[in-house]
Amino acid sequence: MARTLVETKLYAPHPRHVLVERTRLADRLNDAERARLVLVSAPTGFGKSTLLAAWAERRAAAGDAIAWVSLEPSDDDPTAFWTYVAAAIQRAVPAARAAATLLEDVEPPPVATVLAVLVNDLARVDADVTLVLDDFHVIQSSEVADQLAVLLERLPPRVRVAIATRADPAFPIGRLRAKGELVEVRAADLRFTTDETAAYLNEVMSLGLDAPDVTALEERTEGWIAALQLAALSMAGRDDPSAFIASFTGDDRFVVDYLIEEVLERQPDDVRAFLLETSILDRLTGDLCDALTGRSDGRNMLEALDRSNLFVVALDARREWYRYHHLFAELLRSRLNDERPSRGEGLHRRAAAWLEAHAERDAAIRHALAGRDWNRAADLLERAIPDLRRGRQELTLRRLLGALPPELMRTRPVLTIGYVGSLMSNGEIDDIDGLLADAERWLEADAPRSEMVVADEAELARLPSAIAMYRAAQSRIRGDDAASVEHAHRAHELAGPDDHLGRGGAAGFLALAAWTRGDLDEAHAHWTEAMASIERAGHLVDAIAIVRALAEIRAAQGRLRDARRTYERGLEAATTGRAVPLRGTADLHTGLAELALEANDLDGAAEHLRRSAELDDLGLGLPQNAARRRVVAALVRAAEGDPAAALNVLEEAEGVYLGEYFPIVRPIPALRARLWLLAGRPADAEDWAAACGLSVDTPVGYLREYELVTLARVLVARSARVGDAAPMRDAAMLLERVVTAADAGGRRRTAMECLVLLSIAGDQLGEKPRSLAALHRALDLAAPEGYVRPFVGEGEPMTALLKAAIAHGIRVPLARRLLAAAETPPKQPLPEPLSGRELEVLGLLATELSGPEIAERLVVGLSTVRSHTKRIYAKLDVNGRRAAVRRADELGLLPNATRR
Repeated sequence: MARTLVETKLYAPHPRHVLVERTRLADRLNDAERARLVLVSAPTGFGKSTLLAAWAERRAAAGDAIAWVSLEPSDDDPTAFWTYVAAAIQRAVPAARAAATLLEDVEPPPVATVLAVLVNDLARVDADVTLVLDDFHVIQSSEVADQLAVLLERLPPRVRVAIATRADPAFPIGRLRAKGELVEVRAADLRFTTDETAAYLNEVMSLGLDAPDVTALEERTEGWIAALQLAALSMAGRDDPSAFIASFTGDDRFVVDYLIEEVLERQPDDVRAFLLETSILDRLTGDLCDALTGRSDGRNMLEALDRSNLFVVALDARREWYRYHHLFAELLRSRLNDERPSRGEGLHRRAAAWLEAHAERDAAIRHALAGRDWNRAADLLERAIPDLRRGRQELTLRRLLGALPPELMRTRPVLTIGYVGSLMSNGEIDDIDGLLADAERWLEADAPRSEMVVADEAELARLPSAIAMYRAAQSRIRGDDAASVEHAHRAHELAGPDDHLGRGGAAGFLALAAWTRGDLDEAHAHWTEAMASIERAGHLVDAIAIVRALAEIRAAQGRLRDARRTYERGLEAATTGRAVPLRGTADLHTGLAELALEANDLDGAAEHLRRSAELDDLGLGLPQNAARRRVVAALVRAAEGDPAAALNVLEEAEGVYLGEYFPIVRPIPALRARLWLLAGRPADAEDWAAACGLSVDTPVGYLREYELVTLARVLVARSARVGDAAPMRDAAMLLERVVTAADAGGRRRTAMECLVLLSIAGDQLGEKPRSLAALHRALDLAAPEGYVRPFVGEGEPMTALLKAAIAHGIRVPLARRLLAAAETPPKQPLPEPLSGRELEVLGLLATELSGPEIAERLVVGLSTVRSHTKRIYAKLDVNGRRAAVRRADELGLLPNATRR
């Protein structure tokens, strides 16, 4: 999302020309060349920013690139925080602009992606870079803290981070300390020594104090810089500073309370009034100050305060923007509240009006909320909702909207629906009913429209459809699909022709309902419509999620080629012409891994899973991908003959599982039961079936098909173990029922698996004709799509059946290919053996088939064939196809049919 930056936050405060030389601290900071983190941690008033600003100026003079961010409470959001960090780094190192560019997108990528790009940019910089984060204590977000910890771990050697904060950051710094990569400056280090106190009072402030007076002040203030500065300002112009010091050292009131009163009382009335009235501002400029005070001397006053060293800090080189020293500002605000308790709100409102007029929306919202100018705050927030939503700043939206009075929300339906969206995106659904009802009542014919308040007319036009949409989502979460469909239809009807987001969302909920009941053709049609609308709305990440839905439906229909093409087209759209792939790209690789497994391409599946994991680490996976990827990895491990390892990976999947809207067609407990059977633990699988309450009489439904087929497998295993045909017959009866339902719903993948198991059951029951008839039907379903795994995964029973099929002339070419894939590859006299898939590719290389024809035969992309071919050449130590075939023939690696 394009974001208007407050430029002054990216300038380091300019240190004053006359400073106390603090060699001991300079020496400590110079050690930062070996550190990843410089931590300056102390309470307010200890000169943290001043110290870092002076150090940064010296580093810049020595040729370092300095990136500075003065943080504010509004930056307590990952997107906002890293937008400023990336902008500061780009300003310091113009070549390192990729991260900042990414964050300007309408749909910015996840922070993990931004961090990876940022680290790569910095690694290419041929200079020392220091990122200074001033006032880090305003950041309370644990997400930001964790992300900064990741950045520190990955920083290139010539880059360091410096933090000024009142409290240690909420990430562990012990490891950095142990590795010697942390430089720390604490309050005890920042306190002025007696010599530094004397230098400040006599050389900087020109007070001419003698040693006893200096010592007395240093002891009374304990070297606290802010207190010393206040004391110096109080003594300026006094005839007898020693008398003041004697009085001051004997006073038992809190030192700063005492000194601020001394300083303020010594200011002219106009200066004192200016200080109090402008104290509410985080940043000051002349015109803004005039708007608050009603005067016209704001610029002159700020310049005078700067010259007199009265706790103002210049924020830019032109000295147009300033801020008060934080401690001074806090004390001024406290005094304003004590003296004029009703004045503060009015000042905040004036500030909000000026900031709104000057397009500083975020600051305007903060001041409007502080000034209890609820209507202005609500207007600003309502107009900000689309930007915040597109920028994935739902947490910020939730926090800001939550600060408004509930009664105000009831007259603002657009704002109410924005609040509903922010709550649902954060998993908060308890209060949704009441909020939707509040918004819904404005749609009634007798609603008092004159009482309704709207700031965004375009969003008001979307209101009826949006309400219906959230009702559909709410019903979906509650498992009431009938109600979800009803609300989704209404949302679709109410959405205007240009409301692409509303139309796409409604179509999506209709697709989910059809998918859940097993009507895959209808689900695919609705998803296709949703995809077109969502793309027109520009919500590309949501479009990637729909790609997954479309491909999974095609795979369930047994249309392996269409599923693969869907994923590959999505992958092309997510990566082509992009410096960083779209979020969700990891999910596409997971889907392609599962399809590769169906074709028994274990190497291809592993490669897609590896790529998916890499993209997940960059934050380019949707939330559900972490579990889904591990489920597919478990299936691959099982196919490799290691069910124990597969069970371990499946346990990981369960640990990271997150709920989602998509129907759960392969429950993890059922998959675990299948792996138990492979691992020789049938009793555990039987316990699962009993716990689920499954029986051969359980009604067949789409969402129970996987479980029922798993139960059939449990019964087949029991029959073989106990030598009783009854469980086998029960399994066959159950499988026939599932096949009937799957055939009726066009779910050919399930039908194929059932037919494979029916062929095995029939063979075990001595019903050879029935067995071969079932196998014939299964092969008919597999032939056009290139399925391999559903057959070879059944082991020796299927090997025998494939041989019988060949003997009976049933689908002979396909049966032979499956038999070759099922048989154990011969021992290979190679340092690195060829995989089963590579042997299959090698056999086709020995034919007259072209590369595209081999890809078509294997039902894979041409790039996958090329990858396999490259690995085959490397393992055989050859440079071309003919040489590979010749070498393979010499080693006896070619199938008999192709061997010369």
